[in-house]
Amino acid sequence: MAISQVDYFFLFVISYVLVGLLTPVMRKIALTQGVLDRPNSAHKSHKKPVPYLGGVAIIIGVIIVSYIALISNKFTWSNFWLATSVLGPALVMGLVGLWDDIKSLNPLPRLIGQSIAGLVVAIILILNDNIGNPTGITVLDAAITVLWIVGICNSINFFDNLDGGAAGTVAITAISLTYLAITGDQYFIAALSVVVAGSTLGFLIWNRAPARIYMGDAGALFLGLLIATLTIRFKPSTDSSVSSFAVPLLLLAIPILDTTVAVFSRLHRKVSPFQGGKDHLSHRLVRYGLSRKVSAITLWLLSALYGLFAVLISLQNFNYDFLILITASVIWISLLALFLNSKDE
Repeated sequence: MAISQVDYFFLFVISYVLVGLLTPVMRKIALTQGVLDRPNSAHKSHKKPVPYLGGVAIIIGVIIVSYIALISNKFTWSNFWLATSVLGPALVMGLVGLWDDIKSLNPLPRLIGQSIAGLVVAIILILNDNIGNPTGITVLDAAITVLWIVGICNSINFFDNLDGGAAGTVAITAISLTYLAITGDQYFIAALSVVVAGSTLGFLIWNRAPARIYMGDAGALFLGLLIATLTIRFKPSTDSSVSSFAVPLLLLAIPILDTTVAVFSRLHRKVSPFQGGKDHLSHRLVRYGLSRKVSAITLWLLSALYGLFAVLISLQNFNYDFLILITASVIWISLLALFLNSKDE
């Protein structure tokens, strides 16, 4: 069922305001309960403890606004279960992240949780024929879905290493996906994406440099699974199958770049890819001489550029898909080489 432009606007504003108001509340709770990110390891770049639980504000905001919108707009059980099939696994993943924020889990339990969540989402999508780009081979579709969800969960989690970096980038990705989904008449994806955009921007009020609160693993894993699910459910309106498969990759090109650089760097230094370090894009930009604020803005602009690429190749009257893909690939590979050749620590 179509949703009006006014509805999208109100979904965005309500999400923005709600999370903007919830975040300082969660900050106070985190300070009271001692749920803090303490600078107690070499890869921590902040000097004083910063409260977690910003991700809890995002989770609460996204879920409350989404279900209120469902109930208030001609509620049907089919729409309820459709939303729950996306929000349910994301919530479970967020709770795993919250547990990690409080108890500091080892990487293996997190990876197991992400894999299980990815498998559940893959089963739901395949059974309901909701994969945007199916290959037609069930096992392959399931494998791609699990790999994508686990990969993006980790990418967003890895990317959350700079004040405002992850929140701003997810917001830009969600805004780009909102536009693509609206123009492609995929209203469910558009509605959830605009809620994610409003929620992350509401959180960004408190998370931009100097951050007064972090989203933690709760927010990063929740957003990672949610945005991974929405992008893989989205069916681009492109003539080429290559362009169609490229759209999700373009939307999340910068978090994927960050993960690729960090993993390659750690493997080269013979350390665990899951070990923390100052080898992410943000750290390298700071070592190039940029301030933390300018580094975040740089990453946002790069994300916006790739969001624009995704939008351009999805326009039905745009006939330069191949040129855009080549340009995007050349820029991405050049950035990969540039960052890999910079100082690791």
